[in-house]
Amino acid sequence: MLGKVENLMVEMVASLGDARSVELFHRVPKGKRLRAKLILKIAGASDVSLKLAAIVELIHAASLLHDDVIDDAFTRRGEDSINALFGNKTAIMLGDILYSKGFSELTFMPNEVAYSVSHAVALLSVGELLDVELSHAFNDSEERYFDMIYKKTASLIEASAKAAALLAGKNATIYALYGKNLGLAFQIIDDILDITQSSETLGKPSLNDFKEGKTTLPYLYMYRKLSSSDQVKLLSLFQQELDETQKIWIKTKMNETNALEDSISYARKLGLEALEVIAKEEDVGLSTIIKEMIERNF
Repeated sequence: MLGKVENLMVEMVASLGDARSVELFHRVPKGKRLRAKLILKIAGASDVSLKLAAIVELIHAASLLHDDVIDDAFTRRGEDSINALFGNKTAIMLGDILYSKGFSELTFMPNEVAYSVSHAVALLSVGELLDVELSHAFNDSEERYFDMIYKKTASLIEASAKAAALLAGKNATIYALYGKNLGLAFQIIDDILDITQSSETLGKPSLNDFKEGKTTLPYLYMYRKLSSSDQVKLLSLFQQELDETQKIWIKTKMNETNALEDSISYARKLGLEALEVIAKEEDVGLSTIIKEMIERNF
């Protein structure tokens, strides 16, 4: 079914009648299609659910194109990013094309479905802005961190689950909560992998988040347990190009403070809560999505 979603995405871009847009779209690295999988699991495969899945993935791809420009990221999932290959202007305009086409197709969806997705995209953009603002200094607030990752990542996953439930005539509130927790846990695991995985596996330098000014949950947990002198040292490394000795120091302190284990535990807790809210619903493979997401290594 994901193959049909991919074809629909290409068809939507091709319908604009611009060969260059299609050519560029084919160069965008494909992701896990988590949002599409979620929609098809909840709503089942039909013409309207496949179309919704394609729309949401177009919008998500657009957000990543802009994200790579904001972060000066030259790789995406181990491949050259569009901005690395063709420059920031091309990446931004391709993102605008995908956003606009996604929204135009969204107008054919039921009102509640269209509003759910479009509102989430507004939150996503606010989340991007928060992410940039939080990068100016070390953030020691969990509340600000969770607010940012909810808006930037979880809101669209939440909306995907809610919209799919609306299409299927299921309890939208229950599935929205499942999607929200899935999205939060997904981002936490991403933040953990930035620390634990090799540069080769990630397709970007390890510990890159800290260099970019992202104070993720493991750093928050670690910072809280460090001695005063170690806190000062950690702050001195914030947004710096880290050498191997400094990377080893951070990873050692992560282990000593159990920051990674605590972060994984929190992600699992969110996953279990997500499964609890849909426990009385028919299991259409949503438990598998949670399990795969938390146990992934990329």
